[in-house]
Amino acid sequence: MVITFNELRRIKDRLPSGSSKRIAEELGIDVDSVRNYFGGRHFEAGGSPQGVHFEKGPDGGVVTLDDTAILDCAMRILNEVNHN
Repeated sequence: MVITFNELRRIKDRLPSGSSKRIAEELGIDVDSVRNYFGGRHFEAGGSPQGVHFEKGPDGGVVTLDDTAILDCAMRILNEVNHN
């Protein structure tokens, strides 16, 4: 999947507090890996890039996502928030 960096950040910014931890727990990954997925730089703390490739360009650049599991989980959380 290809998405702009700014759109990915807008999704992250709309998530309620604690969502990164919830996503990490649901997917069985490190919370820093979730933060890195959304553009963070937490590699020294143990987080991995999680199949995300950033390319500079307009609208913050383009992000290619090899695996959308983290994004899918984030969208599900946003859906829950919007329906409550």
